[in-house]
Amino acid sequence: MTLPVPYVDVRGTPGECGFAYGQAARDRIAANLDLYAGRFRAVGLGADVTRAAGETFRAETVRLYPRIAEMLDGTAEGAGVGVGDLYAVNARTELIYGTPPDGAAGGCTVLGALGTHTATGHTLMAQNWDWHPDQRQAMVLLSTTDEHGHRVVALTEAGMLAKAGLNSAGIGICVNMLTTDRDGADPQRPGVPYHVVLRAALEADTLGRALKAVVPSPRNASMNLLLGQAGPAGGELIDLELVPGAAGWLHPADGVIAHANHLETVLPVRDLVNDFGGSTLFRAARARRLLAAAAEPGKLVDDDLAAILRDHQSYPNAICRHVDERDVYAERSETVYTVLMDLDERRFGVAEGPPCDHEFDWVEITAA
Repeated sequence: MTLPVPYVDVRGTPGECGFAYGQAARDRIAANLDLYAGRFRAVGLGADVTRAAGETFRAETVRLYPRIAEMLDGTAEGAGVGVGDLYAVNARTELIYGTPPDGAAGGCTVLGALGTHTATGHTLMAQNWDWHPDQRQAMVLLSTTDEHGHRVVALTEAGMLAKAGLNSAGIGICVNMLTTDRDGADPQRPGVPYHVVLRAALEADTLGRALKAVVPSPRNASMNLLLGQAGPAGGELIDLELVPGAAGWLHPADGVIAHANHLETVLPVRDLVNDFGGSTLFRAARARRLLAAAAEPGKLVDDDLAAILRDHQSYPNAICRHVDERDVYAERSETVYTVLMDLDERRFGVAEGPPCDHEFDWVEITAA
């Protein structure tokens, strides 16, 4: 199998999967912890502070998602890193984005199409994942198969358990960041890390259970999740805007859906996009128009989603994001990886970003 990112395939109980993952990705996990140590320092957070926060986030994860905590604990042990340090990286969004840095509006566009509007009748999902180009050195494609045969394949930052992913029950998830005035780690109500919430969705075997796992989750960071599941009559898709203490949801229009980095539902928070603007204000609308043009009943194919994710309107700050050399180095962003999923065929495709320069390689997902 040829893939643009290291592939880690582990099996067993959550603890066994985590330990094997930690061993296999030891160097990349160490690199990721180093990257975030620098980012934490840049916002005034020392190692003692972030490690203590990580331990607090761990306690909440153990309480609410014990199997995920077992896997993360095993990952720390296998990688030979401190548990508090690993959980701090999993909570990097809560720790860093309490005070959003300049440029926080730039990143990630998610797309979905119901099978009622695709040529194959399959539910399709896709996304560009945009972040600092240095992050490419600390990513993995993680495949876990638990003791019950439930398999998850997810693109993730090393030491985390999920970002965009697909499981053997045909549930897919894509994610992009939101920023609101409620964000930031709260020592009195720590909640669970953003990336634990993502993994909780992928542990579910139905869309309903995935929604029960993520909507009521206590959280201190805002996020947008596009969730879908293969099934009869074209499958199903739903977009969730999750902010601390509240949730909003959107459904496909004419069989398609797209989202960027600002709120589109009415929630009792202030969207900090008002403070920095950016390409998010047109990316989702443009993606929806492009999807609609390709989605005449029964005509849309996965190449259409790939083409949209390669769109260069407003280059370099486009759906297909490229580094803007005018940005200071620490605030640069580009599409690091692109993901494309066929939920019915259980196929997970990944391309190095920016996707205009790369093709997709695929992993087939089946239950054990």
